[in-house]
Amino acid sequence: MVPPVKIDLYDTTLRDGMQGIDVSFTLTDKIQIAKALDEIGFDYIEGGFPFSNEKEAAFFEAIKKENLTHAKVTAFGSTRAPGGSASSDPGLNALLKTGMPAITIVGKSWKAHVKKVIHTNVEENLAMIVESIEYCKKHTDQVILDLEHFFDGYRDDPNFSLELLREATKAGADCLVLCDTNGGTLPGQVTAIIGGLPIKELAPIGVHFHDDCGTAVANSMISLDLGAVHIQGTINGWGERCGNANLCSIAPNIAFKTAYKINIAKNLPDLTSLSRFVAEKANIIPNKRAPYVGQAAFSHKAGQHADVISKAPELMEHLSGSLVGNERRILLSELAGKSTIVKKISRYGNYTKNSPEVAAIIEELKRKENLGYEYEAAEASFFLLVRKELGLYKQLSELNNYHLESFKTGGLPSKTTGRIFLEAMGKHLMGAGVGTGPIETLDMALRDALTPFHPFIKKISLVDYRVRVLNPEQASAAKVRVFITSSDHEHTWDTVGVSENIVEASWEALTDSFEYFYNRYVTDN
Repeated sequence: MVPPVKIDLYDTTLRDGMQGIDVSFTLTDKIQIAKALDEIGFDYIEGGFPFSNEKEAAFFEAIKKENLTHAKVTAFGSTRAPGGSASSDPGLNALLKTGMPAITIVGKSWKAHVKKVIHTNVEENLAMIVESIEYCKKHTDQVILDLEHFFDGYRDDPNFSLELLREATKAGADCLVLCDTNGGTLPGQVTAIIGGLPIKELAPIGVHFHDDCGTAVANSMISLDLGAVHIQGTINGWGERCGNANLCSIAPNIAFKTAYKINIAKNLPDLTSLSRFVAEKANIIPNKRAPYVGQAAFSHKAGQHADVISKAPELMEHLSGSLVGNERRILLSELAGKSTIVKKISRYGNYTKNSPEVAAIIEELKRKENLGYEYEAAEASFFLLVRKELGLYKQLSELNNYHLESFKTGGLPSKTTGRIFLEAMGKHLMGAGVGTGPIETLDMALRDALTPFHPFIKKISLVDYRVRVLNPEQASAAKVRVFITSSDHEHTWDTVGVSENIVEASWEALTDSFEYFYNRYVTDN
């Protein structure tokens, strides 16, 4: 029996992922992300371009002290410059100076780029690639060649592309990565191009797809069946323009849908946490609709779907969310039936559709929705509603009053000061805060009052704040619905508040966030 083919997963979140809009990491962030990538089992972690700036170079010095257990950290750079020598090229020597066990060099594989970008001829371009590989192979264990714009170059001149592959193989490249740099290649074209390569005559083939046509994951998966053994991508699919191939989709696709072997397979229950951890470091709201790791990936709406889930979940889910560290969600709305409520409260006891508790929850749910509440997107607030109806709710604090005052001086930004007075644990508490607006000030004051008694509050951060006007025809007297998304860096939850006063609606959603964590993770254990 032939053993399954081992596929190497190469993460470039810390380099190519940072090319994406709104994505930025500090040096500390990069180290922490690299450690998380290593722990889950990625084979390669591309650390960045050490010749570009001091922060990039500092990463490689810092990562040496972390004693990673599995991943090989790679330094990224270009081939030698036209007309120069590999041994004296500052970029190549910056790569080697990092002391990493593998380096990745990028070479041009499209004639148009050779002529229009680096302004040389195809013979010199080939020499740049070959000499760079040969020089680097003398000083490091592995050299990976990224063939930039390979698919465009192949369509333009297949013979030119094949010569690059053969000569790079002779020079000692450990992996030839075919890059769809523009992201414009479709799956059928991938099949035709890679399927026509003399794979057995070449160094191992890898692929690197961008997602400008929405096909990066599909192209990556197709490449495996065509002989590729190395896939590059990023966490959450971040990257330049529309992003890169999403490793959070590719890894479980390989592990659960194919016979190929990947090292990360045994740790995939940590995948959702990794996705959200990286998003938190970039201060980016996680994509709720992302395959496998998004909040919606295993969410079901309406009574009929929920009824099927309770009887045969495999009919509605292609796999269990627990396999990737996600969880099933039964969404609440006006379409929710009794079976949905029974499913939602099953953890509290053996309730049936005829239980009075179920009837009470449905009545309260409809009453609140008539007032403008929406629990489909605020599962944490619904959790509290259920706990209250079942007599299981434990109140964190009770508001006596708060006082807010906003002021502006000259051309300086406006500020809001606030004090809050609470009762908690039989004590009268006071908290204060100064922020850029009333919501931030209330958040600060609430934390100021409660954190000395409940240190868990330090774990909670607000990651999103959304407001919707429910009846705009009422102008300034319109009712608003506020959603707040919170996270403790492991879990993410949403709460809702409704009022004609935006501060009151925000206060409700804010306190629900803390109350949820208190009831779900502190007192419910």
